[in-house]
Amino acid sequence: MKVIHLISGGDSGGAKTHVLSLLQNLSKTIDVTMVCFMEGPFAQEARDLGIRTEVYPSRNVLGTLRRLKAKVLEEGFDIIHCHGARGNMMGAMLRRSTGLPVVTTVHSDYRLDYLGRPFSRISYGTINTLALRLLDYRIGVSDAMVDLLISRKFDPDKLFTIYNGLDFTLPPPAMDRAAYFRSVGLQADEDSVVAGIAARLNPVKDVATLIRGFAKAHAQCPRLRLLIAGDGEERSMLEQLARDLGVAPYVCFAGWIQDTNTFYQSIDINTLTSLSETFPYALTEGARALLPTISSRVGGVPYLIDHGVNGLLFEPGDADMLSRHLVALAEDPVQRRHLGERLHQKAVTEYSLESTVQRQLEIYRVILRRKARETGRRDGALVCGAYGRGNAGDDAILEAIVRELRQIDPDLPVWVLSRTPDDTRMTYRVNSIYTFAFPKFLWRMRKTRLYINGGGSLMQDVTSHRSLWFYLFTISAAKKLGNRVLMYGCGIGPIHAPANRKRCAHVLQRNVDMITLRDTHSLTELQDMGIDAPEILLSSDPTVILPAASSEVIDGMLESRGMDPHGRYIGFTLRPWPGFEEKAEIFGRAADYAWEKHGLTPVFLPIEKRLDVAACKRAAVHMKAPHFIIEDTGASDHTIGLFSRMQVVVSMRLHALVFSAGQGVPLVGVVYDQKISSFLSYIGQDLFTDLKDVTYEKLCAHIDAAVERIGDTEFLSGGVDRLRQVERRNSEAAEKLLQIL
Repeated sequence: MKVIHLISGGDSGGAKTHVLSLLQNLSKTIDVTMVCFMEGPFAQEARDLGIRTEVYPSRNVLGTLRRLKAKVLEEGFDIIHCHGARGNMMGAMLRRSTGLPVVTTVHSDYRLDYLGRPFSRISYGTINTLALRLLDYRIGVSDAMVDLLISRKFDPDKLFTIYNGLDFTLPPPAMDRAAYFRSVGLQADEDSVVAGIAARLNPVKDVATLIRGFAKAHAQCPRLRLLIAGDGEERSMLEQLARDLGVAPYVCFAGWIQDTNTFYQSIDINTLTSLSETFPYALTEGARALLPTISSRVGGVPYLIDHGVNGLLFEPGDADMLSRHLVALAEDPVQRRHLGERLHQKAVTEYSLESTVQRQLEIYRVILRRKARETGRRDGALVCGAYGRGNAGDDAILEAIVRELRQIDPDLPVWVLSRTPDDTRMTYRVNSIYTFAFPKFLWRMRKTRLYINGGGSLMQDVTSHRSLWFYLFTISAAKKLGNRVLMYGCGIGPIHAPANRKRCAHVLQRNVDMITLRDTHSLTELQDMGIDAPEILLSSDPTVILPAASSEVIDGMLESRGMDPHGRYIGFTLRPWPGFEEKAEIFGRAADYAWEKHGLTPVFLPIEKRLDVAACKRAAVHMKAPHFIIEDTGASDHTIGLFSRMQVVVSMRLHALVFSAGQGVPLVGVVYDQKISSFLSYIGQDLFTDLKDVTYEKLCAHIDAAVERIGDTEFLSGGVDRLRQVERRNSEAAEKLLQIL
């Protein structure tokens, strides 16, 4: 593989470090050439690192373009990789004339690159903005950068993420902690807790907020000290601010430092207060030294730091919250150690230099594979379901479907109909169309190969007749417009209205190629409606394949809510439904019973927070026992992880039962819809009762029986293992239909 990199040659900071370290290591595996458009320290440093480097001065743009084109074609490069405005401009002009795929790495927000330089912003900024749209692929240097590009309507299928990798081998410090502090002029002793920051002293780094937060924290914890490594135009102002706040003796301005390794191994708390970032090296350098980190919630920071799990976050400019975080860590050495260890573990796994190099190579392989795939034929899948409505179960279904489609074909373009297409694009990195944008999704159906009516109970008329009619319309339209049609891990019914049953039977019989079902009741419903033309397979809910988040992440989530990660809990998932109001008190009293009889702390876990939190609070008002209401369970893996920490789960929601069953948790179902009892029966569970029949005595008896099953892994896992095995039929059906065209 031969790759040519185009870059201005005047780069500095994180972009310089990223490009040089990446190319130095890529050169060990593939043929890499870098072309700079100006001579200078950047090009010379690249040569010193053994990177093949040439300089093509760009004063004569057309002349430079001719030289580059000749070089690319004569030397047989496979990919053109650009960095920055000049590189992107040249790449855009070479794209058509060479026929090679062109990719760019976006190191920063291109709209902010030339702030304070109006002429450069108008010229280079405009050229770069246009060129970015003309290139084939874009690589963001953090997930946040990719999110930014997605928000600006760049195609998610043409975006990749890479991180500024770091060698996590930790060299020994040049001197011990006390000697280092003396060398930079910080007055600290053995009892001092030293917070530090390594940053340019300019407005975007907002070190003023750090000093204000430190001053408030120092008033509560006099042991705190602050070491600031860096220089810049705001230094005088910041020094005066420290004097004005009365903390100048406890704040040290060390200026630029060469030995960042000793700096990070000497301080106790790493901080970052920036107003804007992509993914700063300061975080991974602190993680390498196992430092607990307090950072502003900007850019790619939240992708590394899970608040309360492996670090602490605050909103940019919020000195009060920063102060509270500083005090909390200064007074708790155990928490400092835990946060630092967890951050180090995640950083080593995901942000090492080795993983960055391997990620870049994989991106190149994907680009070349997709180049070979270009045939002009229709391609891709369109997925339709109840997505973008804030329901954790439906969102998990979509995540599972997208995951399985990408396992079948990692290059398959995926489109999703969603009520909130911007959120769906951002969360799942897929193209998305508003659910009821008929012209757009009908046009897309002319381009795709496979239409998926995706998961859940879409074929029912209990909640709405119109939703059933809509899904039937999309199925028939997809078929007429040339797609294979798959109903994926779905539930059927109840469909009560005779006209709806007739319409459903007609559409499915004539337009669907394959149906995979998540329960036996759905199979009975299809048979009762006389549907036998599609190939019908009994599978299971797609979400059974989804994993839980790591134990460290769940520990942190519980700790951040004041919960013992090793505590014994009973989970309740409730939802408003006709008849629930009359039963709310029973759920509250049963939660008290579980606490008093079995020592299980009640935890309320919503699936659709918009509805379920209110139902949980309605039951909780009748309680005396200590309890927790988790109003937002987060992403699917976080939600599943939280359910995994329950000893027993009592649920009205199907997906709370699915998530819990997958983690081997004893279940008690409260049935408002036959899909609940059907699922539990399907996996061999017998503790359920209809909502209308729920009594305090019956619910407590079910809880007692579920408690008896704690630890009975053979009983609890048998049905779930079978579910996971038959779930493969969902993806096998999709793969079969994709191979037909």
